[in-house]
Amino acid sequence: MNLEIKKLWRETGINSLIAIVLFGALLGVLYLVEMLIPSVSGQLLSFHDAAFCVGIPASIIGVAYILSIKNPANYTGFYAGIVMSALLGIQFFLNGLYDLTFLYFVVFIPFQIMSIRSWTKSSNSDSAEPFNPEFLNIKTMLLSLLAFVVITLVDYVFATFVMHQDTLCDNILGKFVSGALIASSVLANYWLIYKKNDSWIYWIIYSFAGITLNIIYLNIFSIVLFAFFLVINGMAGVAWIKMTPKENYGWLKGK
Repeated sequence: MNLEIKKLWRETGINSLIAIVLFGALLGVLYLVEMLIPSVSGQLLSFHDAAFCVGIPASIIGVAYILSIKNPANYTGFYAGIVMSALLGIQFFLNGLYDLTFLYFVVFIPFQIMSIRSWTKSSNSDSAEPFNPEFLNIKTMLLSLLAFVVITLVDYVFATFVMHQDTLCDNILGKFVSGALIASSVLANYWLIYKKNDSWIYWIIYSFAGITLNIIYLNIFSIVLFAFFLVINGMAGVAWIKMTPKENYGWLKGK
């Protein structure tokens, strides 16, 4: 293992420690809130729930993953992303959301592996041109938006006619927001493979959709969690944009 790779792994390790501290602080605050406000007791922390317990390490590793790939050269962060996706797949399985289990194991983990291969190849390239972040061009951006709409609508149809027995699927707004959540996560993971800044736009949409969905279903812990990820994703997106050469601004150039 050369020095550069060791440096990347060290960075991911440090980010993992930061994630543990940040998430530990978040859990500590929520625990204090439950102690001070009895009316919300059990609504923030549900350690008796196996799915909730699996979600805790998934969230910690997810923060480490985002903090690591905030550096567009750090492909080692995707190894954390694979572990995060596997844990989230298990969490959704425990919750009986088998469609999301399928999505994480069959779609997102392969996307993470593809990202490792793509980013590793760019890091090892002898090309004088670095593999910098960039925005999609106008045509691809519009096609991506179309894909977002199509995936959202397909998920709405699936929730209506396949999962109609699920009480969570009785809410029309909830079904649309859930579809947007899935569509944004699919596109965010896909565009990360190619280091497109648009992936962070979709991650921010994902965070807002997660907040909205959990407001609809009154899941206070998940509202706080998605708000936390909104900040983390926003910070990573800003960091990438600052590293993007002006010639890579794609659709933002208006040409």
